[in-house]
Amino acid sequence: MLDQIILFLISTLANIFSAFAGGGAGLIQLPVLIFMGLPFSVALATHKVATVALGLGATIRNVKEGHTSWRLNGFMLACGIPGVVLGAYVIIGVDDRMAEIALGVMTLALSVYSLFKPQLGLEPQEKHRDWQGWLIGGLGLSLIGFANGALSAGTGLFATMWLVKWFGLNYKQAVGHTLIAVGLFWNASGALTMGLIATIQWDWLVALVLGSLVGGYVGAHLAIKMGSGWIKRAYEVITLVVGLKLIIG
Repeated sequence: MLDQIILFLISTLANIFSAFAGGGAGLIQLPVLIFMGLPFSVALATHKVATVALGLGATIRNVKEGHTSWRLNGFMLACGIPGVVLGAYVIIGVDDRMAEIALGVMTLALSVYSLFKPQLGLEPQEKHRDWQGWLIGGLGLSLIGFANGALSAGTGLFATMWLVKWFGLNYKQAVGHTLIAVGLFWNASGALTMGLIATIQWDWLVALVLGSLVGGYVGAHLAIKMGSGWIKRAYEVITLVVGLKLIIG
């Protein structure tokens, strides 16, 4: 029972931060699962399944608000899900540590880039909505989807930044779309794939799923109420911490 309470509290906290900043739940949740005794592959598969509830909780809150574009969400699904499935298969034969260091360096770059662009993502501006823009945007989302399927944490942060930088969404809009497309549907695809090729710690999932659901809803609510300025600062802090954690190990 004590383990279940700890799992619920950790999951809730991790997913509040993730839903507010647009990614990074694995920074807290995955290491805790490993610390509590799960092998990396089992912890990763269990974490992937639990994060689907993050997307569900955040989706419920964002749909109630009605400020996301289902056209863009559908586009993110079409481009990202094939990459997610491919990435989940490819990671089986890749050195986990090297992949985490590479992801950590790129995540740190996101933090630095956002810090040095003080106006980035504060005001929406429609960009790259011609066929070439959609093509390049789709390729970027496919690559991020591949990373989402292959790696443990932080790829939602890349999706958030890509929506801000390429399509001109503000941080509030970008986080909403990331939580629906990545948090729910991409993660569901990754969870299904990992469930077929890896072991899942099923008896831990009730606490993790409940924590993800509550944390996802609360974090999305805070993001909607507080606006892009606060989300931008939270994003920069989360990307900095996630990047350092991935590099240090």
